[in-house]
Amino acid sequence: MARQNIFSGSPYESRVGYCRAVAQPPFVFVSGTVGIDMDSGELPADVESQCANALRIVEVALRHGGATFADVVRVTYYAPDRADFEACWPQLQATFGSHPPASTMVVAGLIDPAMRIEIEVTAMVDSAATA
Repeated sequence: MARQNIFSGSPYESRVGYCRAVAQPPFVFVSGTVGIDMDSGELPADVESQCANALRIVEVALRHGGATFADVVRVTYYAPDRADFEACWPQLQATFGSHPPASTMVVAGLIDPAMRIEIEVTAMVDSAATA
């Protein structure tokens, strides 16, 4: 299978020049994803809602690449304020708990100061399971 570029419709994709994800078997690489509500275009103020939105966007990108959260082998979280991260733990446990990936959390500024979390994942799809 050839490389597949996956776009989510985020305005940053065209402005910055990247795609939401790249599927290049057996991998699916999902770009850092923030919690903008893709239906309204709004960014919620609370980190829990931003995390939930980011996970939904990541899930769609994974699905377009033929993967699920169970296929994620690496996740990196970026947050400007480390104190925000713990509020996301219940959602992350529910999402990854049965198939925990390797994980790193980085304290870093994001492209918009109102953004409180960004999630980047790499998935590996077992080609034998998808054949």
